[in-house]
Amino acid sequence: METRNIEEIVLQNKKHGMAVLIGSIALYIAGILLVIWGGSLLDAGRHGGFPLAVGLVVLFTGWIFWLGLKVLKPQEALVLTLFGKYIGTLKGEGFYFVNPFCSAVNPAAGTKPSTGSTNSISANLKAMAAAGVPGAAEREQLQRSKLSLKVMTLDNNKQKINDCLGNPVEIGIVVIWRVVNTAKAVFNVDNYVEFLSIQTDSALRNIVRMYPYDVAPNVDTTGDGVADEGSLRGSSEVVAERIRQEIQSKVDVAGLEILEARITYLAYAPEIAAVMLQRQQASAIIDARKMIVDGAVGMVEMALDRLSQNSVVELDEERKAAMVSNLLVVLCGNKDAQPIVNSGSLY
Repeated sequence: METRNIEEIVLQNKKHGMAVLIGSIALYIAGILLVIWGGSLLDAGRHGGFPLAVGLVVLFTGWIFWLGLKVLKPQEALVLTLFGKYIGTLKGEGFYFVNPFCSAVNPAAGTKPSTGSTNSISANLKAMAAAGVPGAAEREQLQRSKLSLKVMTLDNNKQKINDCLGNPVEIGIVVIWRVVNTAKAVFNVDNYVEFLSIQTDSALRNIVRMYPYDVAPNVDTTGDGVADEGSLRGSSEVVAERIRQEIQSKVDVAGLEILEARITYLAYAPEIAAVMLQRQQASAIIDARKMIVDGAVGMVEMALDRLSQNSVVELDEERKAAMVSNLLVVLCGNKDAQPIVNSGSLY
C-alpha cells in the first residue's frame, strides 16, 4: 500500500481569539457610531455619506472575523484547509483565530469509535440546532469537525474464526488506540474509525488462524519450524500482543497508535461446544484414572513388601494375585468397598 506521506503541520501562535473578539466588538461599536454620526450629518444637511457608508460596510462585513474564532478543549484538534489545501492543525486547549475562510475537516465525524454512551455535548448542540437556536448549528458543526486526541476504545463484535486445526471458535477483542497524526488520519484514509475496525477484524483472523484453541501436538505457532505449546487459551497474552502488532502495522498509514489489545471473549462455536466439552471431560477422567491407578499400584507394592519383610503371612503366587486384585478393586473403585470377612480357613 503506497500512500502519499502527508506531514502534520501544527499551527503555533494562533491563540489570538480573545483579542480578535474584543477588536471585532469594538469595530462594531465604531460602525454603529459612524452610522449614527453619518445619519445625523445628513439630517443636518451636511456631507455625511462617507461615514455612513463606512459604518454600514463595517456592520455588514464585521461578522466575517467571527468565522475564524475557534475554541478547543484539552485533547482536541482541528484540521484546517483553505480552498482545498491543507494548511495546518490546531492542537491544545485555547481560544484561536485563523483565516475566516478556513474550513475544518473530519471525515469520521459522527462515527461511533467504541461502545458506550454518546457525547452529551454533541447531542445537546444537535437538539438546539434542530430547535432553531441561533448559533447552535455552527457550534454543532464545529464540534463535529474536531478530532479527539484522547485514548479511545474499539470493542468489535465477536468473530467466528477457524483455528489452525479447523475448529470454529468465537473470539472478541478490545483495542485501545488514539490519533497521533491528524493529517494522516484525515487525508490518507476515507474514515479512520471504520478503517481501524476493518483492519482489526483482518488482523484478528490472520493471527487466530495460527493457533489451536488448546495445546495440540505437532503445531508450530511461531513460524520457526519447531512445534510448540502455543494456544489461544493458554497463550492469550502472546496472542494479544501479536494482534496488536499486526493492527499497528496496518494503521500506521492512518496516523493511529495502538496502545493495547486484549482478548475479551474466547469460546468454541456453539455447533461444536458440546462435543469439545465431552472431549475435555473424557481427557480429565483419563488423567484422573491414570493418577489413581499409579497410586494404587504403589500402595499394593508397598503392602506386599511390608508383609514379606515383617513375615506377617506367607502367601503363594496365587494368593498374592488375589490380594493384588482385591486391593486394586478397593483402591480404584468409585464407591466405598464392602469387605466380606472370612471366618474359616484361607484354604
